[in-house]
Amino acid sequence: MAATGRLICASAALLDAGAGVRFELDLGGRKRPAFVIRYRGQIHAYLNECGHVPAELDWQHGQFFDDSKLYLICAIHGALYAPDTGRCLGGRCQGRGLKPLPVCEVDGSVFLMADGNNG
Repeated sequence: MAATGRLICASAALLDAGAGVRFELDLGGRKRPAFVIRYRGQIHAYLNECGHVPAELDWQHGQFFDDSKLYLICAIHGALYAPDTGRCLGGRCQGRGLKPLPVCEVDGSVFLMADGNNG
């Protein structure tokens, strides 16, 4: 099966509830930070921006999960997000979730799909 999109990383780089892989995409001529993680065996990608203010979530490069490994957490505000949907679960995100990005996993690689506005 062939993928149509931009290569982000090898599948092996994403351990379940482990470190995410950061990447950038071009949205309307502006570079935006993004990341991909694996949670419960599935990959999920989001813009790397808290729902509260456009601050990057990771407290250390690629570290998006809280200590329990059940939630994504904003290092600055403590907002919690569902890893599989990006939905705001509590904290200063005030109901605003993460912006999901279309990704797929094919033949041991993770791709940002073409409609992800990746320039």
